Amino acid sequence: MINYVDPSRVHGLSVQELDGDEHSARRVHAVYPSVADAPLLTEKLRRTVAAHLDRFDKASAADTSRPHSEFNVDWQLAAASDQVIGVRLRIGELLPTGWSEERTTVWYDRVNRRALDSDALLKNGAALAELSRLVKGRLGEWGSRVSPHAVGTDPKTFDSLSFNPRGELVVEFDDSQVTGGSLGRVAVAIPASEAGPLLSATGLRAQQAAAATPETPPAMGSTESLESLKAADTTKLPAQSSKAGSVDCAKAKCLALTYDDGPGPDTGRLLDILAQKGARATFFTVGTNAMAHPELLRRMRQEGHLVANHTWSHRDLTALPINKIADQLKRGQCTVTQAIWQVPTLMRPPYGASDAKVAAVARGLGLSVVRWNVDAEDLRTSDPGTIADRIVSSARPGAIVLMHDVHGATVDATPEILRRLQAKGYTLVTVPELYGSRGMQPGKTYDSAASDASTGTAGSITRALEKQAMP
Repeated sequence: MINYVDPSRVHGLSVQELDGDEHSARRVHAVYPSVADAPLLTEKLRRTVAAHLDRFDKASAADTSRPHSEFNVDWQLAAASDQVIGVRLRIGELLPTGWSEERTTVWYDRVNRRALDSDALLKNGAALAELSRLVKGRLGEWGSRVSPHAVGTDPKTFDSLSFNPRGELVVEFDDSQVTGGSLGRVAVAIPASEAGPLLSATGLRAQQAAAATPETPPAMGSTESLESLKAADTTKLPAQSSKAGSVDCAKAKCLALTYDDGPGPDTGRLLDILAQKGARATFFTVGTNAMAHPELLRRMRQEGHLVANHTWSHRDLTALPINKIADQLKRGQCTVTQAIWQVPTLMRPPYGASDAKVAAVARGLGLSVVRWNVDAEDLRTSDPGTIADRIVSSARPGAIVLMHDVHGATVDATPEILRRLQAKGYTLVTVPELYGSRGMQPGKTYDSAASDASTGTAGSITRALEKQAMP
């Protein structure tokens, strides 16, 4: 096991994102880190993700067997020091053959300012050949479940190398790379005494950095640690706006602006804009992004906004079994709770895709399911004026508006959105404030406060989204 670095401790780290359309059959969510003093690392990560996405697009274009294809990338820091950074990408694809994952670890040597593939942790071709021999021997201990002969000396076979705290060289394989079927994550650890002579100068720096990595944060740990944190959460208060109760939406003309997928590079600027205009919003944060910027979640809470759950890594929940739906939501809960010391009560399913399984898991975790009835369609355009026009023309009392704070044009559009909505007499509140004394129930789906109060659904909008989410 690898002890991953807490990204919030890395100075100058932000999260970059490649996104697809919320309503497209091509469901794409890909994130990777950007480190201010390592632009070559950022560029290599961008090119790596873009190359996989290009391959995915070509494969999915020929697939007519599914209504939706999915491409998902999340990341972790395998190591981070003043000499080296290691970024592990988990790249998942849903294609005709089913869901599969690849793992790639990219390294940046801060000493010589080079962005490198994992095989650069080794001295030379002879070291690569010796590593192949050692790995084959250990895979042979797995029995018939794996195929050691699939391991050759191609550097691409060893594209995910890192170290655990004991200094062992951890070799990870992609799904089905050394197995006839997916066994999940397949990895072997080569003892430090055997790995040491094979390492390059960069490899030795990486080994030293990994040995100094603190214990893995709970949200990235085992199921046991997730359950332990969830149990501890029962002592914390449910998340709510610090200004809740200051507006009676039964009398005022209220509307809820919601922002998905952040926090991103422009979220701090967005919070400045909202503060200047006295507007509140609901932020549906993705766990991988939230973990990198817990200070932004704390600022949201302090300034009267509401922080909510948008899962851990933005997977299409309707394509997952119940245990994985729960894992996505629990990890999101844990990350937000660790940051703001309050427990989220709302979740938004990625792509708006929900079904009975998702609702049942949400109910068990005390989460209401929130979708929307006004869509800015901001991921389809880079023109702030177009985004503002769509929202203002569709605004109605009780509306829930979908936007994305990871999209710079959306943040650029926000001052005009606020100016025009407030000129029309709207008060901008968090989602639960729309419902006032009616409240919101775990497991129920809410599209708009103008909906049927007894069901929390908005008729045609909900039916259209459910039809879209059907397998």
